[in-house]
Amino acid sequence: MYVAMATAEPVGATPAVKSDIEDKKASQQQIDPYNVAGEVDEHGNVKAIDYDRLIHEFGVQPLTEEHLRRFEAVTGKKAHRLMRRKLFFSHRDFDKILDAYEQHGTFMLYTGRGPSSGSMHLGHTVPFLFTKELQEMFDVPLVIMMTDDEKYLHTRNKNEGHQKVGVAPEDFLDFAHENIKDIVALGFDPKKTFIYTDYEYLGGHFYRNTSEFESLVTFNQAAGAFGFGNSTNIGLIAYGAKQCVAAFPSSYPDLFGLKDYRGPDYPPEAKRRHKSLASIPTLIPCAIDQEPYFRILRDRCERMTDPHPKTSLILSKFLTALQGPGGKMSASDPNSAIFMSDTPGQIKNKINKHAFSGGRESLEEHRKLGGNPDVDVAYTYLSYFLDDDGELQELAKRYRSGELLTGEMKQRCIAELQKFVAEFQERRKKVTDEVMREYMRPRKLEFAGNPSPKQPKGPANGVEEASNGADADGEKAARDDGRGTKGERKAAKMAEKKAQKLAQRPKGAEEVTEGT
Repeated sequence: MYVAMATAEPVGATPAVKSDIEDKKASQQQIDPYNVAGEVDEHGNVKAIDYDRLIHEFGVQPLTEEHLRRFEAVTGKKAHRLMRRKLFFSHRDFDKILDAYEQHGTFMLYTGRGPSSGSMHLGHTVPFLFTKELQEMFDVPLVIMMTDDEKYLHTRNKNEGHQKVGVAPEDFLDFAHENIKDIVALGFDPKKTFIYTDYEYLGGHFYRNTSEFESLVTFNQAAGAFGFGNSTNIGLIAYGAKQCVAAFPSSYPDLFGLKDYRGPDYPPEAKRRHKSLASIPTLIPCAIDQEPYFRILRDRCERMTDPHPKTSLILSKFLTALQGPGGKMSASDPNSAIFMSDTPGQIKNKINKHAFSGGRESLEEHRKLGGNPDVDVAYTYLSYFLDDDGELQELAKRYRSGELLTGEMKQRCIAELQKFVAEFQERRKKVTDEVMREYMRPRKLEFAGNPSPKQPKGPANGVEEASNGADADGEKAARDDGRGTKGERKAAKMAEKKAQKLAQRPKGAEEVTEGT
């Protein structure tokens, strides 16, 4: 199996960016939710990101050929090209999510986006394209979280507490709306997809999960996972709990036909979260820099009031920046990325001018020794977006032999990306505010899951429906005779017994409290 990504070999930068790295000091690679950078050697050369090292350091498992065979056996369909080419390369419990689907019929997909600009770039589309394929293959519900609040907090933290023009909360909410339209244009099914921004949606059962999860994470644990220090604002320190509990189906009762009561519509039975939703497993497709969030999540899933199964993850590599291995596309650097709003001319100019080449310094040397597709950015982009395995392998073979020149590889890449972006832009024109809001409306999603599970748990969505005033937990609405629910009557009886015991104590006796 050919792995179409950069190796750990040291490589130089393109002439356009040499001046930017010559002043860099030697440093180790750093990968976390807020930093993605390969190692820099003592000569200023940037090394490719070492994904084998990340597997070891993060404690994840490699995605193997056995996983692909199992995936194809369960779905009856060919594994997606990003899996076949090991661009989604590692996982946590991916085999268990396949088991759950085969046995019980369904799970929830969850992924997200931190909106930092008005247009997504190619790198942002990768996890969404893959997630869309998974949703279609498994016919399961999908939740997409837009972390506009986190991006605001992070940006203000970088600016040492100052709020600059154009980066207020309202600006990030605008970015989120534009990015949602980009995501919709990738072709997600509105019947089984829910997209929201944190600023607009948080509350209800979601916030109850958040509050409980915050109580399970200490400052030291958050600082260790995300690199926070004493000067980090408290909003950013607490934010991780939101991204974690966003993976809980119990945070979204509406999507499963149950009530997510929010004031002032708040009857007595709304006090409890829906325990039945806690049994639904979740799969998270995302880039590996987001893994620390879900490592914290997995360690605490089973400590919630309503224990949840450990979330499963399938993790991708980063789409290389135009300048080459050692970094990823960044919205803050226009010359590092192909944006989904770029014109055909801009795409052509960026690839020709900035794309790092795996070719030799002279035509004669290239013909003699051949090029290296492993570090060639144009080839790397083709490995993500060209569907034909045979053509991709032929391009690599011809490039290694010296038959295919760097300019020719770039031209093939330009043609493929221009086609992909142009088709996207045509769909994007049709995404109005009304279309966007339909995806953002809390409602029961329509999905079927596995048509023939071995041990079905109930209806197609895996959750017993609410009926006659009762939800899946068996909680009943208050009775007309005023007796209340069964749980309320039990609690009242226990309180009465406790009061009787206290009344029977000798006068002056002190109540012994926990911990004394």
